[in-house]
Amino acid sequence: MTYQEVLEHAKNMVGPYCKSCPVCNGLACRNKMPGPGAKGLGTVFIRNYQKWQELCLNMDTIYESTPVDTRLHLFGKTLEIPVFAAPIGSLLRHYGDKMTDLDFYRELVPGCRAAGIAACTGDAKDPQVMAESVGLIGESDGMGIPTLTPWHIENHADILRQKMDLFHKTRPMAIAMAVDAAGLPFFSEIRPQSVEQLKRIVAMTDIPFIIKGVMTVSGAQKALQTGAAAIVVSNHGGRVLDQCPSTAEVLPAIADAVGGRMKILVDGGIRTGLDVFKALALGADGVLIGRPFVNMVYGAGTDGIQVYVDKLKSELTDAMTMCGANKLADINRSMLFGF
Repeated sequence: MTYQEVLEHAKNMVGPYCKSCPVCNGLACRNKMPGPGAKGLGTVFIRNYQKWQELCLNMDTIYESTPVDTRLHLFGKTLEIPVFAAPIGSLLRHYGDKMTDLDFYRELVPGCRAAGIAACTGDAKDPQVMAESVGLIGESDGMGIPTLTPWHIENHADILRQKMDLFHKTRPMAIAMAVDAAGLPFFSEIRPQSVEQLKRIVAMTDIPFIIKGVMTVSGAQKALQTGAAAIVVSNHGGRVLDQCPSTAEVLPAIADAVGGRMKILVDGGIRTGLDVFKALALGADGVLIGRPFVNMVYGAGTDGIQVYVDKLKSELTDAMTMCGANKLADINRSMLFGF
């Protein structure tokens, strides 16, 4: 199957909100929540996508070339391309009645592993969702990142201990906490957390810890203070705060501030291998992609994941070849027009 064929099949599967658009740019779904849209006016999702498109590449094919290496080595694992499937949850609410969260993860986790990348899974009030999805990661050689709701260590200590015990048994490559989920309307009991609170959570495990939902230099510096191994520059796909900047706009300053001292991942509107290239040029070590993987799973299961990963790898390889990068570490801002 081709990428477009998978999208066409997904149209009959994803329910009334997502339209499986040829380009997932937020224009059709806009502010549909429930659904895949963004909060408020719905413009942050659109802005995330658009800002990557405004960046142009500098072509340079006069260099000593070797076979392009797109692999990312991170936290003891090797990914074929520097891409993770982002955590997606509440599938029944947002994508129709064809799949529960666990149905989705049963396709996503092994499908990503087979394609040479890793899946991030989500959290839920039902502990079985986390338990089974983390089990799937364990069965996939730890190639995955379970992503916690921002449970407070004072108010939810038992929940955190139970989940940490689960992680320590299955040994995922990393653990994440989506601190920006405090802005989701479906988690009204969750609040922002202090540096000290996050320090105590990070100290509960020896597994690399990732703080997801950083959008400022100050936030990145505070995340560094917690002992976290990495951050995800993310505005939660525009779903937690209306009228905030895109991730592409804030990434360079954040990378300049904490790059080299912790790993930097980024999400938000990244759709192609060229977008992946641009994110790395701005200072990211890797990227997360969310909504397109939903369509790939709904459209063709694990086969759809392979189709999309192949597409991303081909596009990234082409960009690296045409811009003078033999390996990921060669990608830099001089390869972007105007930088």
